[in-house]
Amino acid sequence: MKKSLIVSLILNIITIIMVVVACIIMFTGFKFMHGYELPLECSGIEFLKFFTVESNIFVGITSLLFGVEEVLIINNKRKNIDGKLYLLKYMSVSAVSLTFFVVFTYLWSISEHGLMPLLMNSNLFFHLIIPVISIINFVIFERTNILKYKHSFYGIIPTVLYGIYYLINILIHMENGMVSTKYDHYWFVQNGVATAVIVVPVIFLISYVISLLLWKLNHSKK
Repeated sequence: MKKSLIVSLILNIITIIMVVVACIIMFTGFKFMHGYELPLECSGIEFLKFFTVESNIFVGITSLLFGVEEVLIINNKRKNIDGKLYLLKYMSVSAVSLTFFVVFTYLWSISEHGLMPLLMNSNLFFHLIIPVISIINFVIFERTNILKYKHSFYGIIPTVLYGIYYLINILIHMENGMVSTKYDHYWFVQNGVATAVIVVPVIFLISYVISLLLWKLNHSKK
């Protein structure tokens, strides 16, 4: 138990550091990898428009809160991690897992140069390293019986909220039935806004399947 707690704490610290570093890299526009025009990147405060960034910041915040609780437990100042915090961590890991899934099943297929540009600079952290570490930590080292089946629906809340924002943003910037990629930055409705009728429910369904799978992998019977 204590060994898992220590490993979880280490992974949470690594996650926090990587989220901060990736945000700084993207915000400043710094590039340590070159060779491709990078999709899904922008500098300045505009980088917050991406679900990828928001979900990674969310998992960074919950990792920080989790880490504080774990330090208190290791020092015998608390007995258990708060159940509400587990739920928040679950929601954040579900969100970055969706990011990971979309990158490796959809975005790479429509990227002009395939997967490589999606795994460069800040995207290397946001799209791959942080999601993988978060998933491993949550399903192996942060196992709990606190989360019930009913909580599996909580995992899609970040996706639903972002989906509502994304659709509203598309509708208010529509011109002659088309939307600039400046607003449709995930290219979901470039074949027409009606495509959203199919895309949005599919994304929500995929988000729930991911959420349910994470719940199953994390849930332990004691």
